[in-house]
Formats: sequence, C-alpha cells, structure tokens
Amino acid sequence: MSHMSTPVLPDTRADRKRAHEAVRLAKRLRHLVGQAIADFQMIEEGDRVMVCLSGGKDSHTLLDLLLSLQAKAPVRFELVAVNLDQKQPGFPAHVLPDYLGARGVPFHVIEQDTYSTVTRVIPEGKTMCSLCSRLRRGALYKWAADNGITRIALGHHRDDILATFFLNLFHGANLKAMPPKLLSDDGRHVVIRPLAYCRESDIAAYAQERAFPIIPCNLCGSQENLQRKAIGRMLADWDAGHPGRCENIFRALGNVAPSQLADRRLFDFAALGAREGAVRADAHGWLAGEPAAGDGI
Repeated sequence: MSHMSTPVLPDTRADRKRAHEAVRLAKRLRHLVGQAIADFQMIEEGDRVMVCLSGGKDSHTLLDLLLSLQAKAPVRFELVAVNLDQKQPGFPAHVLPDYLGARGVPFHVIEQDTYSTVTRVIPEGKTMCSLCSRLRRGALYKWAADNGITRIALGHHRDDILATFFLNLFHGANLKAMPPKLLSDDGRHVVIRPLAYCRESDIAAYAQERAFPIIPCNLCGSQENLQRKAIGRMLADWDAGHPGRCENIFRALGNVAPSQLADRRLFDFAALGAREGAVRADAHGWLAGEPAAGDGI
C-alpha cells in the first residue's frame, strides 16, 4: 500500500489579499497620474513623449504607468524611453535594452561619459548632484530637440517636490519647488512630471510588485550626507508621526494666497489704502537718517 503525502496548499487567503492590494495600488497610481496629466494639461493630441529612464524605481514606474494609460487615453500620443549611459564603472548596459526590447517599447540609449567629468571636477565627499544633473539635462535636451520630442517626462514624485520646497526654504530663502509642468529656460522644451501626485512609498511598493530591473546609481545616490536625504528623513518622520501633514503641505503648494505673503512682485501692497494724489516715498526716503543695522533704535 503506497502512502501519498498530502500536498501543502499555499495560504490562498494571503495570496488573494496580496493580489487585491496590488490591484488597488496600481489603480490608485494610474488614477493619480491621469489626474495630474489632466490638471496640468501635460500631454496633448499627437505629442511625442520622451520618458527619461534612469533605471531607478521612479522612472520605471513612470514608464509603466504611461504605457498602461496610453491605450485608454482620450488623446493619441507616442512614447519613447531614453536612457543616458553615463559610463559609470560596472554599469550593466544590457539591462534596460533587454527589458525594453522584451516589452516592445521604442527606446534609445545616449552614451556620454559624464561620470568621468563629475568625478574629476567635484572633490571627493562633495555633493555631485548639481553638476551631474546639468550634464544629464544637456544631453537629454539635445536628443529631444534633434528627435521631434514635444514633452520630456521625468520621474519626480510628490516627495521629491516637497523635499525641493524645503531645501529652497531652509537653504535658499525662497518659496519654490518643482512644478508639475514647466518650460525650459531656453523656451524649447516642455518638461512634465506625471508622478507629481504619487507618494514615494507607493511607487516603491509598485516597483517591487512589478519586479522592475532596478539599476542603482553610484554617483549622487551613494552620498549619504546630502541635505536632500536629511529633508527626506524629516518628511518620513512627519508621515509616521503626523499622518496627513505632508499631504496638506503639498496641497498648500497649489493653494497660494499672494496677498498673505510678503512678495511685492506678486502683490501690489503699495496700492492698498493709497489715496489719490498722495505723495509716496521710496525706501530710501523712509530710511534716511535711520541707524545702521545692529546699531539699535
């Protein structure tokens, strides 16, 4: 008499729960991306959209969601994934072409040795982000101009926008962040950030669920002393201890009251209460004879 062991069945309840949560996450992210595109008119009929694909979780998620939305979008648009091979030592150059080819996504790889330039110019231990980003931007903008690109899509998300806001606030003494849509300084390129409404934690979970072939960065991403990382930790602490705080701050970026701030370029404070024919004095007139700063009153 043969004894057959009973097969161990998987925890189908746990599997179903995970599958359900994955579907909900995907729907939520697609909705948020679609909402951002609609709110800021990011993509229009006939656009040729260049998705800047670094190989990180954010750009992978951006491309995946745009591909998902493309089939059902109310307008027709093209997508082309573009990667900049910066010639970092050990960079797995085959990974993205293999992945994109398997998915049937049109793509192009720009080969430019920005790695040597950045590591030669920036002293060891200093922040490389600024120079690295300028070089990347120059290479990507040039390819876009040469290939009929009408929109350049970047993978910055809500947390990136908030971190930039606080970096500018704390270290630059100005109120500005990353806009979801902008015109480049030379006026030639429209840059869009379709992930503007998406939380980084959701993107990380989605990237893990989709098992994207992630390529780590050995330049900026490896420097733990960056101010941006400190801001990121602050935001993470707020999210954990004060749920909803980061969401309120992000919403505030789209709910600005210039008359309640102090920027004379945005609001005409001089006109408030001004009487017709009144003589006005500029700052030099009012400050004439005042003690120098620090002398007291």
